[in-house]
Amino acid sequence: MNTNIVDLISVTREVSWLSWGVQYFFLIGLSYGAFFMTLPAFVFGRKNMEKTGRLALLIAITCGIAAPVALVSDLHQPGRFYNFYLHFTPTSWMSWGSFFLPAYVVLLLIYAWLIYRPDLELQASNRSGMLARVSALLALGGSESPKAIKVLGYMTMFSAILVATYTGSEMAVVRARPLLNGPMMPLLYLLTGVCGAAGLGLLLNRIIADASESVSDNLNRVLVVFLGLTILTVLFWMLTGLASQSASGMVLMRLATEYNPFLFTLLWLALCTLLPFLLIINKQYKTWWLSGFLSVAGAWLFRWSMFIDGQRIPKTGAGFNDYSIPLGTEGLLGIAGTLGLWLLLVIMITSFIPWQGSKQDTSV
Repeated sequence: MNTNIVDLISVTREVSWLSWGVQYFFLIGLSYGAFFMTLPAFVFGRKNMEKTGRLALLIAITCGIAAPVALVSDLHQPGRFYNFYLHFTPTSWMSWGSFFLPAYVVLLLIYAWLIYRPDLELQASNRSGMLARVSALLALGGSESPKAIKVLGYMTMFSAILVATYTGSEMAVVRARPLLNGPMMPLLYLLTGVCGAAGLGLLLNRIIADASESVSDNLNRVLVVFLGLTILTVLFWMLTGLASQSASGMVLMRLATEYNPFLFTLLWLALCTLLPFLLIINKQYKTWWLSGFLSVAGAWLFRWSMFIDGQRIPKTGAGFNDYSIPLGTEGLLGIAGTLGLWLLLVIMITSFIPWQGSKQDTSV
């Protein structure tokens, strides 16, 4: 009797997408999530939402500026970025993203400038010295431009939708990573981005703004809706796996039942989603710090789980690849550096630009 022996060799590979990529996906998600919250006030004309919109605009522009820095860092060599333009590939979401992302950031900054112009002019008249001259220069007359703001708002909204679509689809099309290869990615990236932005707004409203109860109420309403949608989407994703209707869902359930570290991550994700949802539903508004922090942490943790843990699933063979986050620039130091850049941007804008405006709204 002949016996055939087959050798199976599995190669353990290091992760190629590092923490810089997580930071990019996290920051850009917060940016477009916050931008969408500016639309009711500045595009749809709901003046009672102006304070909420201004706080959201601060989050949108600071995260929108910091996100591309993390992306370029993830390329390991900044010079690689221009190759996206020299060698455009219509079938690549990453190639399209090299156009969507700069368009979004530029349009967002023009949109913010149009909103800030009258306040910059007022600041120039009330102050003296270099700050007054710079404010007057930036204001360019300082006249209100509601029609231009509305036009730029719609243009930026379109570009934000494109960025949200590309960031999720960029991972959803990776067939070699079954966990990522599914239609849930773009939707979950969008939903968790809005959740993270609303949570960050709750924190900043108390830390750097005037702790407006109306702003907190508006952000809580946004947060509970999008947390609920996130929970429903994840449950649907899991059900498709249990019913063997989705390869991505099946991998998700396998990880949850067979791989203890990933199960621990899923439990933390559930905590970061369910707990703030229950706190807001039960009107526990005094726990704003917990709801805000957990929502931001949940947005980051979801991206870490998909981006890093998704690479720990081997393309061939059984088991899971090991990964330990390094302490240097490709790990903890890189994450801390990105946070430091964002904090610097927040300090600069809140110090030199009248981001809260000169008018007080009557939000309900």
